[in-house]
Amino acid sequence: MTPEVGHFALALALALALVQSVLPILGAKRRNILWMQSARWSAFGQVLFVTVAFLALMQAFITSDFTVKNVVENSNSLKPMLYKVAGTWGSHEGSLLLWTLILTVFGAAVALFGSNIPQALKARTLSVQAWISVGFLTFMLFTSNPFDRVFPPPSDGHDLNPLLQDVGLAMHPPLLYFGYVGFSIVFSFAVAALIEGRVDAAWARWVRPWTLAAWMSLTAGIALGSWWAYYELGWGGWWFWDPVENVSFMPWLMGTALLHSAIVTEKRDAFKSWTILLAILTFSLSLLGTFVVRSGLLTSVHAFAVDPERGLYILGLLAVSIGGSLALFAWRAPMMEPGGLFKPISREAGLLVNNLILTTATGVVLFGTLYPLFYEAMTGGEKLSVGPPFFNAAFIPVMLPLVFAMGCGPFLSWKRADLPGVLQRLRFVALLAVLGTLAVWYLAEGGPVLGYLSLMLAFWLFMATVREWTMRIKLFEGPVSTSWRRASNLPRSAHGMTLAHAGLAVAMFGFIGSTVWKSEEIMFVQPGADISIGGFDVRFNGVERVRGPNYFADRGELTVSRDGKYLTDLFPERRTYPVAQSTTTESAIRSTLAGDLYTSIANPASEDASTQGAWTLRILYEPLVNFIWIGSAMLVLGGGLSLSDRRLRVGAPRRKAAVTARVPAE
Repeated sequence: MTPEVGHFALALALALALVQSVLPILGAKRRNILWMQSARWSAFGQVLFVTVAFLALMQAFITSDFTVKNVVENSNSLKPMLYKVAGTWGSHEGSLLLWTLILTVFGAAVALFGSNIPQALKARTLSVQAWISVGFLTFMLFTSNPFDRVFPPPSDGHDLNPLLQDVGLAMHPPLLYFGYVGFSIVFSFAVAALIEGRVDAAWARWVRPWTLAAWMSLTAGIALGSWWAYYELGWGGWWFWDPVENVSFMPWLMGTALLHSAIVTEKRDAFKSWTILLAILTFSLSLLGTFVVRSGLLTSVHAFAVDPERGLYILGLLAVSIGGSLALFAWRAPMMEPGGLFKPISREAGLLVNNLILTTATGVVLFGTLYPLFYEAMTGGEKLSVGPPFFNAAFIPVMLPLVFAMGCGPFLSWKRADLPGVLQRLRFVALLAVLGTLAVWYLAEGGPVLGYLSLMLAFWLFMATVREWTMRIKLFEGPVSTSWRRASNLPRSAHGMTLAHAGLAVAMFGFIGSTVWKSEEIMFVQPGADISIGGFDVRFNGVERVRGPNYFADRGELTVSRDGKYLTDLFPERRTYPVAQSTTTESAIRSTLAGDLYTSIANPASEDASTQGAWTLRILYEPLVNFIWIGSAMLVLGGGLSLSDRRLRVGAPRRKAAVTARVPAE
């Protein structure tokens, strides 16, 4: 496939999106079945044409077609094949094409699997989705065409950013975008429901699988990006509250609230306004992230350095999407009946607290991310930095009460809960949490009070989650066979909730351990130097020059031992990419469940008489850091287990649900 084919396919996709954005929604209003069904075939056509365009661009990268400007700027003939493929989405234009492809995939998935969705609602949903596609396809074709040509073509390309030439980051954007864009279909469902004037338990049930799929992917994408930053950037951290990190984290926080709010709407016919509003805000934050990354306002290793005029286009799309949907919500929301009533002590009340805390936390992150931009605009260019000290001081205290509430929530009944009974069930859990924290305090070397409080809450959440699951299956209350049978009969969504909540507690162990009890040494070393850290003895044996496929590297050799016993050799590298004219740090890590011994080297020190032959060596001991990735995997697996529940499967048979929020359709 030639670049011309790709460009033509995008134009055809835009034409179909324009048809789909108008015809089905008119068909739903006039009850015209043929017009409504056109949404289904238009959705299939869109995903077909955008896939053709994406494959055409990928082929240009694989074959090193340097007549394509995008390939010239982001590839090189010496680049390994994996990174040639990853280069397809490694630029502004390519990543925008990937975004649009995933957007059309979700539309086609609803058209294919949404057999249980009423025809009118599905037509309206696909029409709203098509409007989003129109926005991104026009943006791509008119300002960010991935198939722009270069004549005469250069003999070779400029290469992909070396920081992006990594397996972890090759997979990070597709997962992140699948989460970002996945919330678009939930947004489309919400706007379609507002247009139709109907929000009920059945609607919430249709929305939940799509919300869960997007949330899972965004969780995996954020975790993978954090892991990449940890081992690739050489500073030994896994999160820096970078603005571009924040814009992926905010939709995750809001999406988590949306996921729980939809449960209340489905099971108790309550929180309808909450669920609709959260669906709108979650995707709005995804669009805001797109604007921040591509506007040129921020300097970040994650950001695309593009013309700020392109950012104005996205800002306009953002204003139309957010402004229009919020105006529609403001018009329709007062007409929605509140739904099921509940007492202050109930599961509904606990999930309301969950929504309030998560939206407050999102507001804190949003303020810290955007305030420097507003400050710079108001002061005429004066810079202001808002970094980890602010976020740690403002975000963590907001989230700690949520962890406590998560431990209590599953023990609460719907409508009204027996508070004394809940407290009685949790007494033993509280005792174990205190004892676990005291044990760590005895074994650890100091640490802040907030660190121990956070650790106690992590113990609390983990043990409360396990306690709730054992109560469900009546473990230790009868024969093991009975407990096994009860566990087998539990809905998969119940097991998924348990696994996800426990995963968050496990991840908290990693967050806390690697932050509070981290040890770090940075020093000039010469061959033969010995360093002691975290109970390990490390010998620096020197540096040798090695060559890679498109780089050369200075590779250090370190011998690690403990109590005189040899453990392993580590080989951190400092790579230089001649074509890209840049260098990267490749860390070397000895990983165990107890913690990581993390090493990296930097440029040699000045060549004076006292430091000749010396290198800058960074060594860290990161206790429990791998619990972050284990906990993240548990979160994703918990979501996957819930998604596999037959009651949540996309296309499952319809379930009767009363319409409880209905206003006349326009």
